[in-house]
Amino acid sequence: MKTAIIFDCEFLCLEGSQRRFWCAAQDPDPVIAQIGAARLGLEGDFPVLGTHSAYIRPVDRFGERYGLDPFFTRLTGITEEIIEAEGVSLEDALAGVDRFSDGARFWSWGKDELNMIAISCYVAGIKPSIPATRFDNAVKLLIAAGMPIEDLARTPSNKLADYHGVEHPPLQGHDALDDALSVTYTLQHLMKTGKLRPDAFERL
Repeated sequence: MKTAIIFDCEFLCLEGSQRRFWCAAQDPDPVIAQIGAARLGLEGDFPVLGTHSAYIRPVDRFGERYGLDPFFTRLTGITEEIIEAEGVSLEDALAGVDRFSDGARFWSWGKDELNMIAISCYVAGIKPSIPATRFDNAVKLLIAAGMPIEDLARTPSNKLADYHGVEHPPLQGHDALDDALSVTYTLQHLMKTGKLRPDAFERL
């Protein structure tokens, strides 16, 4: 079965980091601390075929482990205890999500790969293991399905399923897997209702 991988990342921040473009003296580098991904079937009834989640031990430019700011923990639910118990290296996390993908294209709400690959690998001093050609922007798919541009600009990934009136299990905003599932359930719904053609994943 043809599949697509819908993924999302949570990356380090302080309160206000986003509007400062992570440029204040106290801002951490926006390296990732969690990857979440779902495999969406592009044939039949467009099933969700599996999920994947990994926590990453975020390190700074000198290889020292970043501490998590309380704002980041309140936002994402990711605690120091979770990172200590479940966190893996960036290399292992990327290898794990690549294995999960089984060669399928990755889609995110925007360009999360820039934090997952470009920034995080650069800061960690490692060679990117997944090429940029493997990634694409799921916003293109929503445009193809007819979602107004002005609504796209103000709808984050965790609100996308609710915007489209999709029934789904409870999801926690700013959890990488749940945000990926919000996008996944939306794309599944749009294909089931005929608003999005499965071949859009190939030709965009």
